[in-house]
Amino acid sequence: MNGPALKKQAANRARGRPFQPGESGNPAGRPPGTGEVAKLRAAIADHVPDVIAAMVKAAKEGDSAAARLLLERSVAPLRAIDQPAPVALPGATLTEQARGVLAAASAGTLTPSEAATLLQALGNVARIAEFDELTARIAALEAKQPQEGLV
Repeated sequence: MNGPALKKQAANRARGRPFQPGESGNPAGRPPGTGEVAKLRAAIADHVPDVIAAMVKAAKEGDSAAARLLLERSVAPLRAIDQPAPVALPGATLTEQARGVLAAASAGTLTPSEAATLLQALGNVARIAEFDELTARIAALEAKQPQEGLV
């Protein structure tokens, strides 16, 4: 190939991707599954059931390290889950409802994190209500203005 043909071929390839999808940089390279890890896995594959049985037996006999290893590898870690709890928000205004949340937190009816979440939600509702009110006011002002510049 001459110089311009090589430049054109290089220009057609995506920057940072010298090979086409599915094309290897070394097609005659080492085949998959022939590395050291694959050899180790193949060597112990026949013994895995016996190893697991020995670990279970050791765990049953009180070996806490064996029990811990088995549980870490076989049981998903537990995560805290928030259970929904009905909350009555007294008052008609958002301010009264926020005071009710603080009173419930002070009385121990709500946890501090639950109270914080509710107060944040009330703040979000206040911002949404403010936005709705401003939108309605702007629409009313625009309706009163004469329509200028419309054809």
